[in-house]
Amino acid sequence: MGASRRFAAIAAVAAVLVSGGCAVGTAQGPTGDAGGEEAAMSRTPVTRFTPLTEDDGYVPEGEGLDVDADVPALTRLDADLLAAVREAAEAAEAAGVEEVVVISGWRSERYQEFLWDAAVDLYASEEEARRWVASPEGSAHVTGEAVDIGRTEAAYWFSRFGAEYGLCQTYANEVWHYESVVEPGEECPLPADDASVRR
Repeated sequence: MGASRRFAAIAAVAAVLVSGGCAVGTAQGPTGDAGGEEAAMSRTPVTRFTPLTEDDGYVPEGEGLDVDADVPALTRLDADLLAAVREAAEAAEAAGVEEVVVISGWRSERYQEFLWDAAVDLYASEEEARRWVASPEGSAHVTGEAVDIGRTEAAYWFSRFGAEYGLCQTYANEVWHYESVVEPGEECPLPADDASVRR
């Protein structure tokens, strides 16, 4: 199963997580207008208690954030990471990339728990789920140290040129996921196979 199908499946399973207290719509994959663990959910996910909101870092489907947006998904990112993303986005757009958006940045623990629960339910195995979604305790999104870039053209531009800004694709199976792991201009390490391998 390809990555886009995996993320669509995670979101579909989340739609029926009654006992887990979650609800979510369908998803596109990394080849559509969005990607990442939440994979462009078609309606606001609901936890056991309250819907996820902008204050959780939630970004609705098809509404990737402008890199200059003043919302928690961006403002709660590590300051150096955010500055690097903004600089890289400006360079990408100057190089002809039509649009660079952030499809996920900082996330609250309960948002990450929502994604984790959906993946565990889908795969019936924490080990397999961990390849695609980090637990709240292990997520670089929760600590504000990771950002997911969209659209597809922009994500691939970041994969090729992000090192110039200190941004590296962390996982081979997630072309959209970037973290600051080197100094600007240094060579990025090879990405880990998937999110089960945390550096």
